[in-house]
Amino acid sequence: EEEEDDDDDDDEEKEELKFAVVCSSNMNRSMEAHKQFKEKGLDVTSFGVGNKVRLPGPDGTPLSFEFDTTYADMKNQIIERGEIQWYRDRGLLDMLDRNVEIKEHPERFQDFKDVAQFNIVFCFEERVYDILIKDLKSRE
Repeated sequence: EEEEDDDDDDDEEKEELKFAVVCSSNMNRSMEAHKQFKEKGLDVTSFGVGNKVRLPGPDGTPLSFEFDTTYADMKNQIIERGEIQWYRDRGLLDMLDRNVEIKEHPERFQDFKDVAQFNIVFCFEERVYDILIKDLKSRE
């Protein structure tokens, strides 16, 4: 007798899992993870947990954006400021271009209603984890 191949079951389980990947601003770590998970065919949503989306600025003062600001608008604002080379040299324009290809704008975990849909949540910093757990406890 031949043994049945259980590989099909593994594929079905992989497709059923829902992942969340979370960093502070939904700009860098969570978006790279989002890209990698998506390329592997996984069901993934990325988030930030900060109050604002922040990018470093050439004068040491971060640029701050609301979470519903599109990645394209962020890039346009940088271009309008006339500091393109500073941002290009640090890979931030490439990062924004990558993000535009993945989704329209950053999302804030605390504003997402249906967090129970996620089977696995990855946090990319201890501080992010602490904020996320505090939010989950407040929902109980």
